[in-house]
Amino acid sequence: MKLSRRSFLSLAPAAGVALALGGEAFLREPNDVLVTRRVVRKRSAPSDVPITIAHLSDLHLSEIGVRERKTAEIIAHSPPSVLLITGDSIDRRGKLEVLDAFLGQFDARLPKFAVLGNWEYYSGVDESALRATYGRHNCCLLVNETARQRVGDAELLVTGLDDWLAGKPDVQAALGGTSAHSNHVLLAHCPIQRDLLVIGDRPSAGPARRESDTPVPQLVLSGHTHGGQVNLFGWCPWRPKGSGRYVSGWYPGAGAPDLYVSRGIGTVEIPVRLGAPPEVVFLEWHASVAG
Repeated sequence: MKLSRRSFLSLAPAAGVALALGGEAFLREPNDVLVTRRVVRKRSAPSDVPITIAHLSDLHLSEIGVRERKTAEIIAHSPPSVLLITGDSIDRRGKLEVLDAFLGQFDARLPKFAVLGNWEYYSGVDESALRATYGRHNCCLLVNETARQRVGDAELLVTGLDDWLAGKPDVQAALGGTSAHSNHVLLAHCPIQRDLLVIGDRPSAGPARRESDTPVPQLVLSGHTHGGQVNLFGWCPWRPKGSGRYVSGWYPGAGAPDLYVSRGIGTVEIPVRLGAPPEVVFLEWHASVAG
């Protein structure tokens, strides 16, 4: 079928727009790592200790490319007090060496904590090998565990839940041995896990549960959604199971901990981002010395 010159000219603008959007979605935006900064706790006493939390999620590492180098440069330029990683760092079993190289870009003295995402499970990566890779870079993998990190005169409590989709998240195991703490952050790959802290888990998700006397952290950090990867003025045609009602950004607490859902760094399935650029999140937290 031949197009007339008039028909061709009428289609040209639409084709141009499609090409421009394709270039934006496949070439520019996936590598355009943005910085998000937010104060999550303001200073309330002169003795409060400022803690800067850097939050990374959904690295989906396959190589050390432009995006990965830019991510490391951003964090090196604004060194945080602690680096928190909320899962899906790799999605293939053979990429532990890439994770090793990625973490090697950071200051070895920087305390780091990570949790598992669904793709670490789907890929069949050996958990002990993954834990060892993290450990070589001063990064503690938390699976239904809580760790304590000193920052100056203050203490930050960091809890990590197992993945909601493919793991066995157990709120009681993660928090049952702790008491109420004024500087407490919980890492959970799927943002729907925030709701477990208030209403408990669905029966089909395994043994995750919350007892009424289990302490609740002030802040939950998650990823998983990728911000939809394609977000057209707030409309996302796709979000993975486990996203719940969350897309990306800040969700203040209303009978629940505050939540920040990162758009993450990498992509999954299709290497495209449109309206949902990758992000490095810096959270400012003024910690009470009393703990």
